Amino acid sequence: MIDERMEKDEVQFDEERLVSLLENGATDEFHNEYLNLHPYDQAQFYEKVGPDIRSIIYQYLSPKEMSTVFEALELDDENYEPFIDEMDSSYAAQMISEMYTDDAVDVLNELDKDKISHFLKIMDKESAEDIRDLLYYEEHTAGSIMTTEYVAIPENSTVRSAMTIMRNAAPDAETIYYIFVVDDQNHLVGVISLRDLIIASEDTLIHDFMNERVVSVLVTDDQEDVAHIMKDYNFLAVPVINSKQEMLGIITVDDIIDVIDEEASEDYSKLAGVADMDTFDSNPLIAAKKRLPWLVVLLILGMITANLVDLFTGTLEKVALLAAFIPLIGGTSGNSGTQALAVAVRGIATGDVTGVNKFKLLIREALTGIVMGLVCGAVAFIIVYMWKSEMLLGLLVAVAIACSICVATIAGSFIPLLMHRLKIDPAVASGPFITTLNDITSILIYLGIATLFIEKLM
Repeated sequence: MIDERMEKDEVQFDEERLVSLLENGATDEFHNEYLNLHPYDQAQFYEKVGPDIRSIIYQYLSPKEMSTVFEALELDDENYEPFIDEMDSSYAAQMISEMYTDDAVDVLNELDKDKISHFLKIMDKESAEDIRDLLYYEEHTAGSIMTTEYVAIPENSTVRSAMTIMRNAAPDAETIYYIFVVDDQNHLVGVISLRDLIIASEDTLIHDFMNERVVSVLVTDDQEDVAHIMKDYNFLAVPVINSKQEMLGIITVDDIIDVIDEEASEDYSKLAGVADMDTFDSNPLIAAKKRLPWLVVLLILGMITANLVDLFTGTLEKVALLAAFIPLIGGTSGNSGTQALAVAVRGIATGDVTGVNKFKLLIREALTGIVMGLVCGAVAFIIVYMWKSEMLLGLLVAVAIACSICVATIAGSFIPLLMHRLKIDPAVASGPFITTLNDITSILIYLGIATLFIEKLM
């Protein structure tokens, strides 16, 4: 029953009926039913059907109607081009010009330079100029994700004139919940909410009741920093300014949700040792190309582990049973290191780990490592002693596990903090890297202690 309900929730439209309307030429009926769907459902249908059906959709929908569908698509950036290539170039150019500027830039950024230039030439001049301005900004900055469709009013306006300005600008604005106030030089000087504007007296000057304490971001700020600001202040939109305090655009919450999703996916892929997260339909050669660099690095580090084992061959030859516990100790220390790594990377990503908190994190993780090491060591001692009836061997394994977990936990938290201090993405300190590094240290600790007490073990 639950599964049936979930299936119904996932599909909010009759796909077969819509396809049938298209194939039978029921233009008006399809047009009405399709446009009455939520934009998300429109995008889902558009993405699911094949190129033949989509070619009919292009005939039935205007470029403006198609722009709403395209804005709702949930595609990886590199997957936009095949859909654009299906369209007539003039239709595609007009559709892109009808999109919100930030969304249009996202699409164009995934095309080659010749196509971008071609589309900019054939679309209307005003849209082309707005898009060119945003294409100028470096990727992953506030400027690259902002939109220029916003409502701004002069500070000396009355509420009556401000309402007129808003009515004229609202149809093209991405959001009207925040209305930004500028001076004669377009400097951002204040903000008012739509609610404040509605309830104010018509003859009141905007300057008299605007909020002058405006939180804004620089056009060069990193998009991840912008996401933190919007999360902390619970904003629906944040204004973007340049170094001269001039208002350039706004960033809306829907774009920030995309940024958070993108950054989370990127961090996860790095933690997994993948350059960029693969999609299910990506080419195997491309997928291998993304994953191989880390695997080669880890292979080289693994050779160090193999060399360490080779150095202690004499010890292992005398007490062969020692080899049975190498995977156990290496795996346990690797797991504890990965746990500490996840805590540190998440703390850095959310902004919780800063300044003095970094030292507190290291102290806490060190104490946590000691506690976990003692508990795991005690459990290992009991198991080994009951299994082999060898107290010294049990103590050796217990001490090795305790020390390895402690070292791995400290390393798992310290390495991301060090990378962050060196202005390197801490997510690069990936799980596989930490695990391999901990394998080296755990083997060194385990076999080093075993070598010291080899005579008593024999």
